Amino acid sequence: MGPVNTPRHNGWVRATHWLTVVGFFALLVSGLEILVSHPRFYWGEAGNVLTKPLFIIPIPASRDTVPTGYNFVLPDQNGWSRYLHFEAAWALVLTGLFYVIAGLVSNHFRENLWPSGLSWQAVTSVIRKHLGRETLTGSASYNVLQRLTYFAVVFLVIPLTIWTGLAMSPAIASVFPEAVIVLGGQQSARTLHFFLTIFLVAFVILHVAMVYIAGFRKTILAMIKGDIK
Repeated sequence: MGPVNTPRHNGWVRATHWLTVVGFFALLVSGLEILVSHPRFYWGEAGNVLTKPLFIIPIPASRDTVPTGYNFVLPDQNGWSRYLHFEAAWALVLTGLFYVIAGLVSNHFRENLWPSGLSWQAVTSVIRKHLGRETLTGSASYNVLQRLTYFAVVFLVIPLTIWTGLAMSPAIASVFPEAVIVLGGQQSARTLHFFLTIFLVAFVILHVAMVYIAGFRKTILAMIKGDIK
């Protein structure tokens, strides 16, 4: 009897991965459209064109009431972009919940993300040891630095992104005001949400680069078809 072939990625991992790709792209496009409507960021509870901004994104706005220094405004796409952002966000949250539950039940996180035998005290030394080493070779297993990065994204960055996104909702602020207060206010939540998004975009770019280095066709096929380890 021959060896039992097991897929490099389980079916539920592949499905949630591609659903996340679609959802993230929808969030990014719609988020950019929302940003264009008011490319100014504040800290605290309130912020408007009469408030001194924390910083400004130097781009034209889609509303003529927002001072940007440009003598023209972009087409206003705020309606559909907010609708798409809301729908894509909830689709991504449900996908993420399924991924986390399935990952915990199947020990996916322990076996494939968290390095075996690694304690919290050893994290810093391990990062220093592996930074710039153990580059991708196309193997089925992630190296230590990759595992720590993915673990942090799944259990820290994405939850914070969801939290700051919800904190911008007036409905959430009225029902759970503490969730907004601890962030410093709704405008603070928007600013934090922006920086977390920038981090996720940088992570995605790095992730795609790593896929390319490991062998783009082979890696993509493994995530589509579940090629054998």
